[in-house]
Amino acid sequence: MRRTLLVTGGAGFIGSCFVRQCIAERAARVINLDKLTYAGNLDSLEPVLDDTEHIFIHGDVADRQTVRRIFAEHQPDAVVHFAAESHVDRSIDDPAQFVRTNVLGTFELLEAARQYLAGLPGQRWAEFRFLHVSTDEVFGSLGPQGRFTESSPYDPSSPYSASKAAADHFVRAYYRTYGLPTIVTNCSNNYGPYQFPEKLMPLMILNAIEGKPLPVYGDGLNVRDWLFVEDHCRALRMILEAGKPGSTYNIGGDCERTNIEVVRTICRLVDELCPGLSHSPCESLIRFVPDRPGHDRRYAIDASRIRAELGWAPQYDFLSGLRRTVQWYLDNQRWVQRVCSGAYRRERLGLVERLQ
Repeated sequence: MRRTLLVTGGAGFIGSCFVRQCIAERAARVINLDKLTYAGNLDSLEPVLDDTEHIFIHGDVADRQTVRRIFAEHQPDAVVHFAAESHVDRSIDDPAQFVRTNVLGTFELLEAARQYLAGLPGQRWAEFRFLHVSTDEVFGSLGPQGRFTESSPYDPSSPYSASKAAADHFVRAYYRTYGLPTIVTNCSNNYGPYQFPEKLMPLMILNAIEGKPLPVYGDGLNVRDWLFVEDHCRALRMILEAGKPGSTYNIGGDCERTNIEVVRTICRLVDELCPGLSHSPCESLIRFVPDRPGHDRRYAIDASRIRAELGWAPQYDFLSGLRRTVQWYLDNQRWVQRVCSGAYRRERLGLVERLQ
């Protein structure tokens, strides 16, 4: 019998990719819980919205009654927890929302899962999994050498990363205290189709196409490890199938790039794929702007555990994944226009002064 997955945040960027993969490959029946905030969009689920194996529920992961009703009615075999406020700049402007969704929401989901498991027969209990999707930002900033491993100490720098770190600790505590079969994953920066255009890559792609300034924080030399979203979701599905409860798995693309390298590569791809732009070359649009408060200098993921234990490896290198991403945004202007029809207008967020 095909398993039933409760996927939280399944209308967001990574969550919707995971849902689309599962439904396209008939890998699971999906119960999709999403609050549909600015970054959660039903347009990202258009390929699966009418599929009988996909049930969408508009609700808040921090709403106790909603979460417990879903467990009772749909009897999931696993939880894949994506739901989170995720943009660092927004966490600087409004940290309370990040605490509510990322910390309280994770707690409510854990409590509902714990109570639900108490009523399951032994075999179903043993096969149940709670997969918590987190970020490499919980580890803080690296120097010029080394990579984050599963045992790296936590050192969050922003309200966003602090809220995700708190959620990670709760998930591990529920494994150690109650025996809830949880798994934590920490991934590097994701990119790909359907990403909300406040994040670096889609913002730069869309601004380059339209001839708008390309704002680069600080000196542009902050380093991130980039992971194509479809590769990430394949890794999560492998972990769900074969990962060990109580374990942590780092997922990275082994694609370290400085921010300015990313922006310049996007410019070259837009110039190539959109010949004849009046503002070409797009690199002329680059503008260096004051840095983000608490901006970590470098992230890099050591993904050797998941490679060795589960045999996962990314299928996309940086250039092939980015080319596919730029082409997708060129081909899907209707999606862009619809997701930008709310309050967000690609303005800069997170502009606050530090207390002295």
